[in-house]
Amino acid sequence: MGENLQEWTAGTVHVGGTGLTIIKGGTGRPLLVLHEELGYPGWLRWHSTLAQTRTLYIPIHPGFGQLPRVEWVSNVRDLACFYSRLLKDMVLSPIDVIGFSLGGWIAAEMAVNRADQFRRMVLVAPAGIRPATGEIMDMFVVTARAYLNASVHDPANTPEFATLYGGDATPEQFEAWEDARAEAARLAWQPYMHNPSLGPLLEGISGLPTLLVWGREDRIVPNSAGHIYNRSIVGSELATFDGCGHRPEIEKSREFISRVQSFLA
Repeated sequence: MGENLQEWTAGTVHVGGTGLTIIKGGTGRPLLVLHEELGYPGWLRWHSTLAQTRTLYIPIHPGFGQLPRVEWVSNVRDLACFYSRLLKDMVLSPIDVIGFSLGGWIAAEMAVNRADQFRRMVLVAPAGIRPATGEIMDMFVVTARAYLNASVHDPANTPEFATLYGGDATPEQFEAWEDARAEAARLAWQPYMHNPSLGPLLEGISGLPTLLVWGREDRIVPNSAGHIYNRSIVGSELATFDGCGHRPEIEKSREFISRVQSFLA
């Protein structure tokens, strides 16, 4: 993992009697970060840059790390309510939020439930919406490694991708990926990685500045889903990066950081 131990700490908080690991780093206005479906990838360049002016709170989704799953959380909307309880208990709302893929879907479900818990929302290639053209890639018919390789348009020219996933996976990393896939399947198998009610409910959101970020060559969640998100959330902005796959935060890191910083400011 691309982590600098001097920049963050890990701790455990309790939500409704359930333990939750939270990575925390930086200083300034709080920013909630919700990670993708293969787990928290590690402290990256964009984390370091935003942490210069923001305090990042990165919860590890229950069942995706060393702590067990929450049995009563049986779908993504339940998990969204779980995180809303976290914000309430920690007295963090209204807070800025940035969610990646599955994490973006969770943030969208949270906004549907209570948009006023967020100040600004950034969704990076979120799942949750069935694309108008193309399909969300099925992560269960390929290996975790193949899914990760498909998430970047040009792995050879994305140094941070090699830092994260270059070489052979360690047994611990392989086990973490499989644990994450098992929990993702439990939460989002039927229907696969989307919620038919999300689109119509997003149309009820008002007054929440929202930035959608997508790679034009995204093979995981086609950017046609981004246009549906953009139409559904009144006043939202859609930023599309050329020559970029599902992970603009590492493949177009400089442009991504600039765009997100400008929006959150």
